[in-house]
Amino acid sequence: MTVPAPPGLEGHEADEEPVTRQQISPDTLPRIVPYIRRYRWMLTLLLLITLLDAGVAAGTPVLFGQVIDRGIVPQKLGVVIALALIIAGLAVLKAVAGYVRARLSAGIGQSLVFDLRAQAYDHVQRQSLAFFTRTQTGSLVSRLNTDVVGAQQAVTMLLSQTVETLLTLVLVLAAMFYLSWQLSIAALLTIPLLILPAKIIGSRLQRLTRETMQLNAEMGSLMNERFNVAGAMLVKLYGRPDEESRLFTRRARRVRDVGVRADVVGEILAIVIGLASTLALAVMLGVGGYLVIDEAFKVGTLVAMITLLTQLYGPVNQLSSLPVAVLMALVSFDRVFEVLDLKPLVEERPGAQVLNARGNGHGPAAVPEIEFQGVSFRYPSAAEASLPSLESTSVVVPERGSKTQVLNEVNFLAPAGRLTALVGPSGAGKTTITHLVPRFYDPSAGAVLIGGRDVRDLTMTSLHDSVGVVTQDAHLFHDTIRANLLYARPDASEPEVVEACEAARIWDLIAALPDGLDTMVGDQGYRMSGGEKQRIALARLLLKAPPIVILDEATAHLDSASEAAIQRALKTALADRTSLVIAHRLSTVRDADQILVVDGGRIAERGTHDALLAEDGLYAELCNTQFARQAGNGTGPTIS
Repeated sequence: MTVPAPPGLEGHEADEEPVTRQQISPDTLPRIVPYIRRYRWMLTLLLLITLLDAGVAAGTPVLFGQVIDRGIVPQKLGVVIALALIIAGLAVLKAVAGYVRARLSAGIGQSLVFDLRAQAYDHVQRQSLAFFTRTQTGSLVSRLNTDVVGAQQAVTMLLSQTVETLLTLVLVLAAMFYLSWQLSIAALLTIPLLILPAKIIGSRLQRLTRETMQLNAEMGSLMNERFNVAGAMLVKLYGRPDEESRLFTRRARRVRDVGVRADVVGEILAIVIGLASTLALAVMLGVGGYLVIDEAFKVGTLVAMITLLTQLYGPVNQLSSLPVAVLMALVSFDRVFEVLDLKPLVEERPGAQVLNARGNGHGPAAVPEIEFQGVSFRYPSAAEASLPSLESTSVVVPERGSKTQVLNEVNFLAPAGRLTALVGPSGAGKTTITHLVPRFYDPSAGAVLIGGRDVRDLTMTSLHDSVGVVTQDAHLFHDTIRANLLYARPDASEPEVVEACEAARIWDLIAALPDGLDTMVGDQGYRMSGGEKQRIALARLLLKAPPIVILDEATAHLDSASEAAIQRALKTALADRTSLVIAHRLSTVRDADQILVVDGGRIAERGTHDALLAEDGLYAELCNTQFARQAGNGTGPTIS
C-alpha cells in the first residue's frame, strides 16, 4: 500500500521551479558595496599588500632568466649567488605578504557577514506574527545561517584571490610582452577558448546554486520539524518512520543530484583552462625552442617566458572558479536581501507615543481600558506576509486568509481593572481578538484602543511592556526555570521570583527539584508536564506584573485541584488589572465582570454569567451542552 505524502508536500517539486529559476536582482551588487565601504581602510591596505605580492610573483620569473643568462651561461658565480639571495628574499617577502593578505581578507569577510547577519536577525524579529505562522522555521534558519555562511566564504575567497589574481595577471602579461611580444601573442591566442564556455556556463551555475540552497533549506526544514520533540512523537505515534525515511531520502537524493550537476558544470571551466594551458605551453616550447636554436632568443629568456606562462595560467585557472564564487556570493546575498526587503505588516509609526501604563516595573501605574471600535479583520495572504521560498507549501494550501473575514464589526469595551471573558464555539474569533490587543496583527478596519489611544499610535516597546499573555500551549526556552522566568523581567530579585512562583502554585514543586530554579526544562519545556509548564508561564506573567493581562485558555492543562489553586492566585494577581480571558472551564469565566460571546466573528451576546443564562441564548446552549457531556465522564465543567 502506498502511503500518501505528508500534507503540503504533494506537487511541491513542480511548484518550487519558479523559485529556483529566479534571477539575481540587478541591485544586489550595489547593495553589497555599502557593507564593504565600512572597511575601506582595511581594503586599501589589502590592495597595497596584494600589489606587492603580485609584483613579486611577476618579477621572480624574470630573475630566473637573469640567473641563467647573466650567471650560469657566462659562469659568473657571484651573479648567481646574488640573484639567488634576492629570489630567496622575495620568496620570504611574498610569504609574509600572503599571511597579512589572508588575515585582512578574512577579517573583512567575517565582519561584513557579521553585519549582514545581525541586521537580518533584527529585521526578522520585527516581522509580524503572520510571517512566523507561514514561514518554515528551517528555511528561515537556513537563510540566516547557511546562506550567510555561503556569502562569507565566497566573499573571503573573492577578497583574498580576485584582486591578487587580476594584478598578477596584468603584471605577468606586462613582463611577458617586455621579454617577447611575439611569444606573448602566441600564448594569448588560446584565451578566447575560455570566454565562450564561461558565458554559457555562468547562467547555468546561477540556477544550480540557487536550487542547491533552496533544496538544502527544505531538507533542513524537514529535519527541524521531525527532530523536535513534538514531531518525533508524532512520527512514533502514527508509525511512519519508514515513510519519513523515504521522504528524507528523496529530498537528500535531489540535493545530491543537483550537487553533482553543479560540481560537473563548475569543473568544465577548469578542464577548458587546463587544455588551454597545455596548448599554450606546447606553442611556447615549439616557437621558443626554434628561436633559441636560431640564436634569436636566449635560453634564460625562454625559461623566464615558460615560468611566466605558468604564472599567467595560474591566475586564469583561478579565474575559472571566479564565476562560481561570484554567483555563490550574489545568490547568497540576494536570498538574504530578499528577507531584508520583506516589509513587516505591523510597524511602529513615526512619532509613536509611549503608553504610560506601567510605573517602575513592579506594578501598574495606571490601569487602562481596552476598547474595540468597529474592528474587522482578515488574516494576510502568503504574498503579504511571507516569501514563496520560505514556505514551500504556500502554493498548495488554499488561501483562507486572503478573502475571509475572521472578525466583522466587533465592538466592545473591557473596563479598566475588570475581568472580561471571551467564550464561543471553536474558530469563532476569540484568539484573534486577543492577538489584536498587543498588535500581533493590525485590524483591516476599525481601531483597537488602550486607554483611549489607538494601539497603532503607541510604541511597540511600551505596548508589549504593558501587556502580558499566557497562551494555551505555553512556550519555554531550552534553558533553566530561572532563565525562563527572568525573561519577563531580567532585573527581578530572587525573593520576587519566589513570590511569583508561590502565587502561581509552582514553588513547592520547584523547591523539591534537586537543582531548584536551575533545573533545565528541556526542548520547549518537554521535561515538565502540561500543568507545570502552564504554571511556570503564569509565574512568568506574575513576575512581569503588566497592567493588561490576556489568558488564552491558560488553565486548559490543569486538573480541577490545580485550577482551583490557580484561580485563587489569579483572583489576587489580576485585581486592579484589565484582563481578557479565554477558557474552556466554566469556573474560569463564571465570576467575570463581563462575558462576551463570540460567534462567527461577531459579539453575539454580552453580560454576566447569570444574565446570559437567563437570556437562554448561545451562552446558555454552550453551558448546557458542556454540562451534559461532562456528566457522562465525570470531569469538571468546561465551556468552549
